[in-house]
Amino acid sequence: MSTKKVKKAKEPVTIRFKKLKGGNQSVYFDIYRDGNRSYEFPKLYIVPEKSETEKEQNRKTLELANKLKSKMILEMGNAEHGFNNDSEKQKSNFIKYIAETAEKKKMSGAKSMYYSINGLKNHLTKYKGKTVNFKQVTKEYCKGFIAYLNTTELAEGSQNGYCQILTVILNNAMRDGYLQNNPMNLLTRHERPRQPESNREFLTVEEIRQLVNTPCTKPDIKQSFLFTCFSGLRFSDVRALRWGDIQTDNEGQKAIRYTQQKTSKNEYLQVSNEALKYLPERNGAKDDDSIFKLSQNGYTNETLAGWVLAAGIKKRVTFHVGRHTNATLLLSLGVPIETVSKLLGHSDIKTTQIYAKVIDKNKREAVSKLDGII
Repeated sequence: MSTKKVKKAKEPVTIRFKKLKGGNQSVYFDIYRDGNRSYEFPKLYIVPEKSETEKEQNRKTLELANKLKSKMILEMGNAEHGFNNDSEKQKSNFIKYIAETAEKKKMSGAKSMYYSINGLKNHLTKYKGKTVNFKQVTKEYCKGFIAYLNTTELAEGSQNGYCQILTVILNNAMRDGYLQNNPMNLLTRHERPRQPESNREFLTVEEIRQLVNTPCTKPDIKQSFLFTCFSGLRFSDVRALRWGDIQTDNEGQKAIRYTQQKTSKNEYLQVSNEALKYLPERNGAKDDDSIFKLSQNGYTNETLAGWVLAAGIKKRVTFHVGRHTNATLLLSLGVPIETVSKLLGHSDIKTTQIYAKVIDKNKREAVSKLDGII
């Protein structure tokens, strides 16, 4: 009887780690299947082990990552041998799925997302018709859609926006069991539409003063938006804030310890007294109670638009403009870009550099007003 060892087959899914600023590591899956490599980021993070609590947290994170990995390998094996219980789902109508997703957004009050998803549905219908099923949504389908967008009169920003929405919908379809992987993630950087230079809206100090002096039908929205202008927090993070997140450091200064809803990164943000002015009265609220009582982002932005109009400001202002305002204010006041990047919780300083370009553009426009003055 031969004692020759059988070579163990290489697993199609490998757990890998990506170092992030601040010491955290992002857990992701490296997937190799049918000669194609793709990556999935399950929003799991390994944190620096400063205590037993962090060690236990990391243990549970790795345990979950391994469970997800095993599930993925099992599903891939079932599909390879024809045991895929989701094969019927792959025959489902992709355009209908997008239409249903849009309706869900509309029902939840996120009207801007409803219109964006509905616009994507209309362009996908023009591209390949209404009878596309999930099995037909491949890498080539996505490449063809990008080529179709290039033939339209859509601006680069709109083309890029539709591709981003398509990526999100395909990620949702994966979670719902309609797809094994997201074909948009298989595209190279050169195959995707070019990211246009961002033109970010923000408010001036005078415009902030106008808002302070203008009543708003929803005081919580007014306070939370002004708080964002001076803290830089995203809507999702402001909405998730609890009274217990506000702490006092050794020097008696207030700071917020929170987890970014977008990245799941733990952050420690020092806040100015100007930002603290716009916190509501606590009135005996518990540490677990929300600071701001905010509805969905779509409803909040509608109220915000009416308030801005009443203040005489002719700009399209969404809640996220408060974050842009904070960044441009800090840079205008001479705060180093590295510090601004850390305060905003950016993982890449290139994101912060967009605001620096906005400041430089404003300086150029101010100087150009001198041309021909004499």
